[in-house]
Amino acid sequence: MPTTTPPPTPAQVLDDHLLEGFRERAAGYDRDNAFFADDLAELREAGYLGAVVPSGLGGLGWDLPTLVAAQRRLASAAPATALGVNMHLVWTSVARVLHDRDDDSLDFLLRDAAAGEVFAFGISEAGNDLMLFGSDTVADPQRDGTVRYTGRKIFTSLSPAWTRLGVHGLDTASDDAPKLVYGFIDRDDPDVRTLDDWDTIGMRATQSRTTVLDGAVVARDRIVRRLDPGPTDDPFVYAIFACFELLISSVYTGLADRALELAVAAASTRVSKRTGVPRSEDPDVRRRIAEAGSLLEAIGPQLDALARDVADGIDHGAFRFARPSGLKMRAVAAARGVVEAAVRVSGGRTFFAGDELGRLQRDVLAGAFHPSSDDGALGAIATALLGPVRD
Repeated sequence: MPTTTPPPTPAQVLDDHLLEGFRERAAGYDRDNAFFADDLAELREAGYLGAVVPSGLGGLGWDLPTLVAAQRRLASAAPATALGVNMHLVWTSVARVLHDRDDDSLDFLLRDAAAGEVFAFGISEAGNDLMLFGSDTVADPQRDGTVRYTGRKIFTSLSPAWTRLGVHGLDTASDDAPKLVYGFIDRDDPDVRTLDDWDTIGMRATQSRTTVLDGAVVARDRIVRRLDPGPTDDPFVYAIFACFELLISSVYTGLADRALELAVAAASTRVSKRTGVPRSEDPDVRRRIAEAGSLLEAIGPQLDALARDVADGIDHGAFRFARPSGLKMRAVAAARGVVEAAVRVSGGRTFFAGDELGRLQRDVLAGAFHPSSDDGALGAIATALLGPVRD
């Protein structure tokens, strides 16, 4: 019988040599507020943009848990690179989740990703806390079946490099309005503008700039959903939500992995002037590192288990949104706790520009700004446990 060659592992695709190159460049990207162009080129060459694309469609054929593990590994070397490419991987993961459920509406995306197209996430809007469930962008259907989008999308990671932008907007003009309309815009559309407005304290290499849509056109065959505004059971929306939260969680967990590694190295190499012994023997240092390690130990199994459930189509019922958002909240909180402990162990050198742990301290702050917010996650958990608030 014919044998099937297993896909390469994350450690084979993201080998130590590749990761070391990412780590070396990360400081320069951060210092110069520059996009991770060289990293992206190497990830494309390694086939990483098609990581979850089935091998029959030209990809590596990974499942979602494997991708989550790979993103954790990548983030341990270059968190901003991992966070930036995350947005492409969210879309490919959504397409793979649907594909595995015999929904081919995003199979074009899988083929495009395998061919080298770069997808970005054009959902976030200033002041719009409805996120997937509402939009301030106008979606204007045309007689030929295309849709024109007018509005502003913020935090558009991969801004210098994306070739396809997944967006949503609100159609208030059609007979069945209001409808949220999801589709994909091409980069060469003349009615798309990218602002040069990304100058942040952390995750600088993502270059998550503002995108202005001045009537940008989505072709008829690239409109993938028309949905009622508000919460929905549509598997497309759930797949976006779950994959986004899982992959965000993996990035901050990988960042924390590196922070803990740096803390252990600092404790093992620094010697106390007062006692003459390595700081690794100081009970306070040992306690901080143990607490940091414990935080990480709690997140890893949750990441893997939930990724497996999403890939396998396990229905969590009332908790289907609460569990991914709760995981993201806990993963970011754990990462911040690990980084804080690592900074205290490593000392004042982390306050200087150019120090890797100091950069991680700035990068981890971005976790608070990704959906779901802590308030949103706790609200979802409360609804799952107690039911919705009565009007």
